[in-house]
Amino acid sequence: MDITKDIKYIGVNDRKTDLFESQYKIPNGVAYNSYIIIDEKIAVMDSVEKDFGDEWLDKIKNELGQKHPDYLIVQHMEPDHSANISKFADRYPEAQIVASAKAFGMMKNFFGTDFSDRRIVVGEGDTLTLGEHILTFVTAPMVHWPEVIVTYDAKDKVLFSADAFGKFGALDADEPWEDEARRYYIGIVGKYGAQVQALLDKAKALDIQKILPLHGPVLSEKLGYYVSLYDKWSKYEVEEKGVVIAYTSIYGGTKKAVELLAEGLRENGEKVTIYDLARDDFFAAVSDAFRFDRLVLATTTYNGDMFPDMRRFIFALIERGFKNRKVALIENGSWGPVAARKMTAMFEGSFGIEFALNPVKILSALNDDSRAQLENLKYELLQ
Repeated sequence: MDITKDIKYIGVNDRKTDLFESQYKIPNGVAYNSYIIIDEKIAVMDSVEKDFGDEWLDKIKNELGQKHPDYLIVQHMEPDHSANISKFADRYPEAQIVASAKAFGMMKNFFGTDFSDRRIVVGEGDTLTLGEHILTFVTAPMVHWPEVIVTYDAKDKVLFSADAFGKFGALDADEPWEDEARRYYIGIVGKYGAQVQALLDKAKALDIQKILPLHGPVLSEKLGYYVSLYDKWSKYEVEEKGVVIAYTSIYGGTKKAVELLAEGLRENGEKVTIYDLARDDFFAAVSDAFRFDRLVLATTTYNGDMFPDMRRFIFALIERGFKNRKVALIENGSWGPVAARKMTAMFEGSFGIEFALNPVKILSALNDDSRAQLENLKYELLQ
């Protein structure tokens, strides 16, 4: 696939892996993107996941024929992008490895060598001339590892953006960019909003016509729209008005309350998304909690605490910087409910969490009192 006259796509689609990083469901696979810039000097941008090394090297050979690459530029050392550095180095012993100082330290850990005899260390503002293409390196620490650099090609006005602007899904997956990009961002990068903001500030000074991420499609249209979403996500701003209800239920009582609340909200025109945390896509629930402005947490008291899936969910939110949202609580317990108190305590270090004034307490099953509490909560959420 030609990105521009001189930049070719040499990445791969992974339709075999079921869990990305052993936790994120990827029903439509994922792409490991790599690119090659062909000029007087030839540069390969990043590697791919280890199981696809031979396919990747074959693509390099198919593009170059009898020519050999002069450089392998390593923007990010996570193994889905770096696993074949050593294999590349063996295949092309004359090629130099270009990366940040921290990346070479990581190579020593991964491969037992930091390629000291053939390395080029680059940092903020450093350049590499290939001929007509002059590459400028921009540091992007903690987006989302500390060694990350992104690369700007002034000739073709292309930003090689590392993991920024990436998404789940193989390149042949027919799905909206936003949904899987949001789930990818919140899940993997979401903790590092300040660092993403710093990178976006640097990008404003560049004339960017195409964004080439390490996962997902090349972005060449509506760039302002994609950047605006990244800006919102990294500022932890509300993306849409709506209510997410995340719940756990053991014998069905809490689930019944959730369904009753959701029905009442929808009858009043509210957008409502429900997640059973024990069964539904956990990180889709995390992503939507950041997407919408209101969150309802409904769970049972369990072993003097809350149900484990709810504890894991709240931890996933606060770990990623969840803030500036309205949170409503529904607790259930047969003899001594404490779940609401435990949930509240988990948010103590979070900024801008407004708890609903009408919590709901269920004692085993809904009764007149708890139904009235649900009605009061519904009207508060509608306001």
